[in-house]
Amino acid sequence: MEWHACLDEYEKLVIRMTTPRVVIDNAVCPTATLVKVDSARRDGVLLDAVQVLTDLNLSIKKAYISSDGQWFMDVFHVTDLNGNKLTDESVISYIEQSLEASFHDRSHEFNGLTALELTGTDRVGLLSEVFAVLADLQCDVVDAKLWTHNGRIASLIFVKDCKSGSPINDSQQIDRIEARLRNILRGDNDIRSVRTSVSLDVTHTDRRLHQMMFADRDYEKKPVLQCALDSPVTVTVQNWAERGYSVMNVQCKDRAKLLFDVVCTLTDMQYVVFHATINTAEDKAYMEFYIRHTDGTPISSEAEKQRVIQCLRAAVERRASNGVRLELCIPDRQGLLAFVTRTFRENGLNVTRTEISTTRDTALNVFYVTDAIGNIADPEIIESVRQKIGLGNLKVKELPLVYHGKAVREEQAVGVGGAVLLSLGSLVRRNLYNLGLIKSYS
Repeated sequence: MEWHACLDEYEKLVIRMTTPRVVIDNAVCPTATLVKVDSARRDGVLLDAVQVLTDLNLSIKKAYISSDGQWFMDVFHVTDLNGNKLTDESVISYIEQSLEASFHDRSHEFNGLTALELTGTDRVGLLSEVFAVLADLQCDVVDAKLWTHNGRIASLIFVKDCKSGSPINDSQQIDRIEARLRNILRGDNDIRSVRTSVSLDVTHTDRRLHQMMFADRDYEKKPVLQCALDSPVTVTVQNWAERGYSVMNVQCKDRAKLLFDVVCTLTDMQYVVFHATINTAEDKAYMEFYIRHTDGTPISSEAEKQRVIQCLRAAVERRASNGVRLELCIPDRQGLLAFVTRTFRENGLNVTRTEISTTRDTALNVFYVTDAIGNIADPEIIESVRQKIGLGNLKVKELPLVYHGKAVREEQAVGVGGAVLLSLGSLVRRNLYNLGLIKSYS
């Protein structure tokens, strides 16, 4: 056999050895679908696996992770957001294909768009001012995410030129956008910590938001507003000297994408997860991680331990769903976001988190709102805002317990047919549709 042929066979063997093997099993567990992943260990392999599952809005109920030596073995117990096992073959096939790929890159979703990265001090009405400036500068917002934590704000906004529909490449226009946004973010007294940047390449939105808030050191800052719905996050770290591990335990309220947020933060802090057990019971999550530095050493000082505790607590809290969840489903138009967020501001509502997307010229937007000081918003104000924006367009989708009775009465009055909250199955199918893997998600 010729030498180059030997190399080809060797490369094929390496590919077979390093490509993850994925088994999806619906028979073993009566309440969840098991996703088993075996792979050669490499940097970031756990984050890649968790990212695939969470990007499809799957709920990870349990997980067992082990990667001693050079091999990585995971078992995830997953359901849809309604707690059902996975039965859609297109979803199962997509999970297999994505996990078996050497990496999972979703940056192609934002091709043809310009990414704006913003960090600064949060305040009531800030988002309204940002969208008003972008509308004035002829920027069409196609996709955006905003998180707030400890009085800080981080946002990724994907825009295109309103007239041409193309990315914004003109350097003078970019300078104008950055200057206007910087003035808004600076406010009255925030000069040094304001950051704006323009990029044509963003790999993963949620991971980038964690990185931006971590770089802004939000974990060190004290919260300006204390929401009445805050739930405690407990993080402990101890060293297991005999085995050379640091053992980290996290207990908190369970929610979507929780495991991703924790693993993402550990990865970006240059820690490697060797073993982990994740369990959920009712609305609580219990996670235990055995970690080391990338150089193989455990946490070495009390100061480092406290920093890890701070950073993990922040990672859990950033995406916590405080406030009333409002969902907007309406034909997209120029200036829509400026109008909606201005209406929030004029009625004293503060946006604590938002997810904005545009599909087939339809705006599908989610806002979490509180009152101006971080407390539960007055239901009469929420209703007034809905009337101004359109009762059929803006729906209340998640309520604090105090609103539960009112929500039931409203659903009985108007019927559930007008609800725009997508089920997990339709969310997953929409993701596959956007990726071109299925023809319809209806």
